[in-house]
Amino acid sequence: MKKIYTKEVQKHLQQFCRKKNDILTEKDILHLPGIVQKYLHFTGSVGREKVWNFRAAFKGGIRGKSDEPFMKPRSEQYNFFEKPTRLFYIVAKKSGIPAKGIHIYKNAAAIMRIKILGLFTVVDAHGFEMDKGETVTVFNDMCVMAPASLIDKNISWTEVDTHIVRGTFTNNNITISALLYFESEGRLLNFISNDRYETTDGKTYMNYQWETPLLRYRSFNGYNLASEARLIYKHPEEDFCYGEFQLESIEYNCREFR
Repeated sequence: MKKIYTKEVQKHLQQFCRKKNDILTEKDILHLPGIVQKYLHFTGSVGREKVWNFRAAFKGGIRGKSDEPFMKPRSEQYNFFEKPTRLFYIVAKKSGIPAKGIHIYKNAAAIMRIKILGLFTVVDAHGFEMDKGETVTVFNDMCVMAPASLIDKNISWTEVDTHIVRGTFTNNNITISALLYFESEGRLLNFISNDRYETTDGKTYMNYQWETPLLRYRSFNGYNLASEARLIYKHPEEDFCYGEFQLESIEYNCREFR
């Protein structure tokens, strides 16, 4: 699966090599709600290059049930924004058994595949629910890790009040939405959507509210970004936190694979 991931990343990086790096200006963000403009200033995105892709690396914890201990995965991903693409690779161990997984989202279609021992497929998810759910994930990545990308013409915004906005993101024939909650100075606090389905096996999907509360911020190469987040599904009986991720590094407008 690492070979599949690497091949996809290299293919998309070759397409990006021809991109010109323009600067994100005040004029570029005038159409955004006031609190989103504040967020772009808070993160340090204005006055720096527009973002066409990024590479991020994470550590954290992930689990399938609330009574299970967290596995300690390490993961990396590349996102591309001109034609929304998300390429995600994860390595973890469960009960001492190594597992590897990939998420590939391109052309508004998604797959999630997980193998143990590099041989046995335990999850092979695809279809409408995956496509729509991963579109939410792409929009979440834009909001949390690439604020400069929020000028995208495929996002429409509705102000709920001075600190809450609804963002609606369309890619091909899929449209999803989320509520974004901010502090008054522009810090993004939470992202909530009803369009990201939960699945543990790629066969059964449940439509629970999904949210990613952002716990801490720190500087990454001069950008002030969320460094820690939880991943939560709002089950009827509990708020199920299935993931805790810490951002270790991020770089924008990558031209070479690493």
